[in-house]
Amino acid sequence: MPKAGQPKKWKPSADHSVTIAEERGVRSLHIGGLAIQSAMRLSDPDALELHYTRAMMSFMLFNQQPGELLMIGLGGGSMAKFIRRRMTETRVTVVEIRTEVVAAARSHFEFPGDDEHLRVIVDDGARYVPAHRASADVFLIDGFDDGVQPPALCSQDFYDSAFAALRPGGVLAVNFMAEDRRLDAMCARLEKSFAGRILLLEAADKVNVVVLALRGGPAKIAWSELRAKGAQLQLRHGLPFDRILMSLRERNIGNARYLRIDPLED
Repeated sequence: MPKAGQPKKWKPSADHSVTIAEERGVRSLHIGGLAIQSAMRLSDPDALELHYTRAMMSFMLFNQQPGELLMIGLGGGSMAKFIRRRMTETRVTVVEIRTEVVAAARSHFEFPGDDEHLRVIVDDGARYVPAHRASADVFLIDGFDDGVQPPALCSQDFYDSAFAALRPGGVLAVNFMAEDRRLDAMCARLEKSFAGRILLLEAADKVNVVVLALRGGPAKIAWSELRAKGAQLQLRHGLPFDRILMSLRERNIGNARYLRIDPLED
């Protein structure tokens, strides 16, 4: 038993590569090292505890009610749980490569079993995505091993497959570590796959960067329209869309009236 004040720890995988810790009312998942892959506040298990998970919900500005949502990387399941609860008409498919991560999410993070709106597939996302063209309206990529994205999930071929996996008007959101030295190269690959139609924003703690990539849609969007959507979404879901919009404005091309999405738009 841990001494008073010390964090609790569990190691549910045989090789101890999956670790669960609990401290100050927050339970966290670690895969392959010390980096936090997922976190859950015990007093509010359905909330999005980590800043980057809230930033990933920025896709709602462009699609508030997707029919099919695909995720690569389960972690503790916080994003999938949130979407399942808040977006009741959306069907969520999560692809997770490690069975022990799925087991940990269900045993320690209150992640539910499969039903008609949620299913988990144990597979390699780099293999699954190319085989499922035009299958998703929204696609979230959050695959890490101790804070590092596997090369197979950030290659040019994979991003081309991500584009093909989206339906027309689809939105991709990718989580990156802000200090990843490969960030510029990975953004360049996304720009190539999505014809330059990408947007960047920082998580509130600036540890993560989320890149949105859009398959089709308008070349530009009025800030007034985005502010109205953000206010509605913030009220409905309790997420910091005011902060998300501020970061979009700081990190992307536009003017006082419009956010530019298509780089060729004047």
